[in-house]
Amino acid sequence: MFAKLSAICLALALALAGPALAEAEPARPECAGPSAAQAARQDERSRMVWEQIKSRGIQDPGVLAAMGKVPRHCFVPPGQSKAAYADHPLPIGSGQTISQPYVVALMSQALQLSPGDKVLEIGTGSGYQAAILAELSHQVYSMEIVPELGKRAAKVLGDLGYSQVNLRIG
Repeated sequence: MFAKLSAICLALALALAGPALAEAEPARPECAGPSAAQAARQDERSRMVWEQIKSRGIQDPGVLAAMGKVPRHCFVPPGQSKAAYADHPLPIGSGQTISQPYVVALMSQALQLSPGDKVLEIGTGSGYQAAILAELSHQVYSMEIVPELGKRAAKVLGDLGYSQVNLRIG
């Protein structure tokens, strides 16, 4: 009886771990460090800032600079990378999306952050908004309820050098 129960528990554990393991992403060299990530796809970021964000009235120079600096393609799953700078939200897994770039810029501008500010973000998701907020403030505290998203966001933020983002999963 114990062996059968152990086998069932093992099968259940493997079944539950399966999706998380399947979502493991290959390393992306262009996202391996701050300088490499900033250089990769810079033209697409610049075009996104001018065509999608500035043209719609976002004027905060800090927000525009942050949107032009943070490599959005590093925050989306590899299968979505080609559309990373498109003018719409993208799926990031676990039924969640990364927000449309304009929406991220609009929310960030509305905060009117100063370099010494501390920010609390609820719902880390991909970590992209946290990275933008980190460019605009001193410290970001971010909470994510979905463990897979939180772990992936923490890795990307860490790889890109955003040590001022304190991420908690819970």
